[in-house]
Amino acid sequence: MATVDNVLETGELEVLGRLVDASNASLLCQLPNGSQVIYKPIAGERPLWDFPDGNLASREVAAFYVSEIGDFKVVPPTVMREGPFGLGAVQEWVTTAADLDVIEIAQSPNEQIRNLALFDIIINNADRKFGHILVTPDNAIFGCDHGVSFHHENKLRTVIWQFADLKLTSEEIEKIELLLSKLDTAHLGKYLSELEVSALFDRANLLLETKKFAVPNPNWPAVPWPPY
Repeated sequence: MATVDNVLETGELEVLGRLVDASNASLLCQLPNGSQVIYKPIAGERPLWDFPDGNLASREVAAFYVSEIGDFKVVPPTVMREGPFGLGAVQEWVTTAADLDVIEIAQSPNEQIRNLALFDIIINNADRKFGHILVTPDNAIFGCDHGVSFHHENKLRTVIWQFADLKLTSEEIEKIELLLSKLDTAHLGKYLSELEVSALFDRANLLLETKKFAVPNPNWPAVPWPPY
């Protein structure tokens, strides 16, 4: 697992502003070394009827853990820590390329997008919007906003469906097998419920059984709204 910079875990957070489009409190902050982060205090979360257990910040941290352990490398470094408004998730800010068409990239056969799509199936991401796909100036692709993930029921909602029902490659199968061998249930239990942890293993094992990308759930909206 990637080593998280100590300043991300302990550096004083200077609030620079708030992301006004976010449905929950998302604060742009600066660390003493000049780097910027997004701080999402648990106290600023709105209750969700379909995610009654735990909190969004914990799922953000769990998503980073799964991304690193599974070698997906799609979630910016994210930690749970204290901040000006209490305990919350703190994630490295990712600078994106302003001149790229995220929608076109997100709906392309791009290998990094495929990697993100597989990751979303495993964490059961219920909110993969175009705006949650970050493309850097050097064309690296990351995902953000994973607070509504890991539900024990199939709630996958995403704008990335071009890989649905496609066969997994041998490399993808090996990645899932490695993930299952390395996942620490005790560590995950700090952030997810026992039922959510069990469902995570079930989803990964189902992928190994079918050897295919998931298809939309007919009983659940396939695309988040609004999609951006």
